[in-house]
Amino acid sequence: MTFLQALLLGITQGLTEFLPISSTAHLILIPWLLEWALDPNAIFVFDVLVQLGTLAAVILYFAKDLWRVALAMLDGLRARAPFESGDARLGWLVIVATVPAAIVGLLLKTYFEALHQQPALVATILLGAAVLFVVEHFSKHRRPLHSLTWRDAIIIGCSQALALLPGVSRSAATISGGLLLGLERPAAARFSFLMSIPIMLAAGAVAVKDLFEIPNFAAYLPPFALAFVAAAVVGLLSIHWLLSYLAKRSMDIFAWYRLAFGLLCIAVALLRG
Repeated sequence: MTFLQALLLGITQGLTEFLPISSTAHLILIPWLLEWALDPNAIFVFDVLVQLGTLAAVILYFAKDLWRVALAMLDGLRARAPFESGDARLGWLVIVATVPAAIVGLLLKTYFEALHQQPALVATILLGAAVLFVVEHFSKHRRPLHSLTWRDAIIIGCSQALALLPGVSRSAATISGGLLLGLERPAAARFSFLMSIPIMLAAGAVAVKDLFEIPNFAAYLPPFALAFVAAAVVGLLSIHWLLSYLAKRSMDIFAWYRLAFGLLCIAVALLRG
């Protein structure tokens, strides 16, 4: 992998991780469209490791919130009232919402990795953008974040598990899940970003282990580092922009983009035979 390729994919990761358009699909389809000859032993590990850049972005953006939630959880445990404060309860809800994807990911890791080798299928999954239209126009978005229940957290967590399919988009699935439950768009997006942290940490830890198993892994470290920085910087800007955007506008534009990009990739697949 060249530095230019790593930079482009890092920027792509930063732009698409938090937008509901599937970062995984873009990391698979862009090299495929450009016919890059990338090492198949390294590309899946790269795709997961570059997510650590966007993980750094979300931790930095929500640093004050995360610190407040962590302190509230610790205070609640010491007082033997772990769910008494709103911040502590939010922290436990994030953990509960992480469980479904963690279980499914561990059980079906090999299966999901194999799907990364099927660009046409990934492009077809992108066309599931119709779901975004449905949740935008057939659900009411009035509930604030503090109204979230344990049942809501489990349902949104199950929607995150669906996003293990490349092309679904973790943010699209979790934000849509929140909207279907009646959350306001900014509240659904904020919870989506917070619940991304544990699952991305777990995936990154597994990818680091896999990295050391790649022959001559040290040669990949410089371009991987560049991609990490690019993903972090662009991801930070993407979070800020998306929260502002969703406060006033629907997700329709992302649904249209997913349809257009998915159809383009399918057309290319058909032309290539």
